[in-house]
Amino acid sequence: MAAAHLYSTLTELAQGLRAGVSNKPLTLLYAYNGTGKTRLSMAFKDEGKKSGGRDTLYFNAFTEDLFSWENDLEGDIDRVLLLNQQSTYFQSLHTLEMESRIAVFLRRHADFDFRIDYERFAVTFSRSVATADGRQTIDNVKISRGEERLFVWAFFLAILQIAKDDEREGTYSWVQYVYIDDPVASLDDNHVVSLATELADLIDKSSTGLKVVVSTHHALFFNVLQNALCRGKERSGNSYFLSLLDSHCYKLTDMSDKPFLYHVAQLYELKRAIEADALYAYHFNVLRTILERTAAFHGYKRFSDCLGDGLKQRDAELYARLLNLLSHNVYPVYEPTRMLEENKVHFQTALGAFLDKHRFDLTEFAGTQGDQGI
Repeated sequence: MAAAHLYSTLTELAQGLRAGVSNKPLTLLYAYNGTGKTRLSMAFKDEGKKSGGRDTLYFNAFTEDLFSWENDLEGDIDRVLLLNQQSTYFQSLHTLEMESRIAVFLRRHADFDFRIDYERFAVTFSRSVATADGRQTIDNVKISRGEERLFVWAFFLAILQIAKDDEREGTYSWVQYVYIDDPVASLDDNHVVSLATELADLIDKSSTGLKVVVSTHHALFFNVLQNALCRGKERSGNSYFLSLLDSHCYKLTDMSDKPFLYHVAQLYELKRAIEADALYAYHFNVLRTILERTAAFHGYKRFSDCLGDGLKQRDAELYARLLNLLSHNVYPVYEPTRMLEENKVHFQTALGAFLDKHRFDLTEFAGTQGDQGI
């Protein structure tokens, strides 16, 4: 059974992470949205400030808020991405040759160019497009949300590279820890794999003592990093599944020695919700998604085929229609609606029939050791 550790608050969890990262360059966390990943990244950063200074370079939703668009609504010409001049994140940019550093990472993922105006603290973008006469460069373009995310990520990696560089002149010499939270939102799977591989390579080739924590809800991103750095005898990282229990405490389950399968984690959460009498209407959406993916894996035409042999074919089809009906509504996850008692019976019957036919091993997520530290 996988080892698990319980923490009553995010502060205690952040302290536990700090105490446990000393033996590996990477600590990898998987957690569902709403668990508190972004708040954990800030709690981790705040712990470093308690000694009177700072020690954590972080990438999260707050980092992305340091970049904002000025779209020139009147002239519709001068579209720029503004950098928050008040943030120490952008300290000494003009002395660090940031364009060339960012371009190293950005060229791997994007086909647009950029220029930093250090006086305005603004970034302009351009793109080369095909025309009847050859190619033409269009200036002041508005890049897409996904492209903006790639640029911000490349900006962060450039700063991270400076922090890791043995020849650095002290600009980011204060960095001891790096905390990265969900950098792959709005990106397609090809970019997700590419970014994860790139990050794994950067962490694995570290010649400094920097310790990196990465938290994500993206299963593919997690899997690539885990396979690259957290498995095998020579692993350079540890991976964990982070969950928020009904008692509002946090549980870290060690997944370093086992492959992480997203649907297995979801099934465990569904069983735990039944045992705790904490079923909500949106759980029907979760169960239907698992059934559809399992049916696709086995080549079934209907996800109802995943419910036999625990149910007769007629009953399986009835439950399939019921799941169709109950999962088509949009249920809010952050303000969940309790499942009706009658529907709880139907839900447990359907899940039980599925697990009877497809015997997943859920024990890796069920550790309950109460010791602190990782």
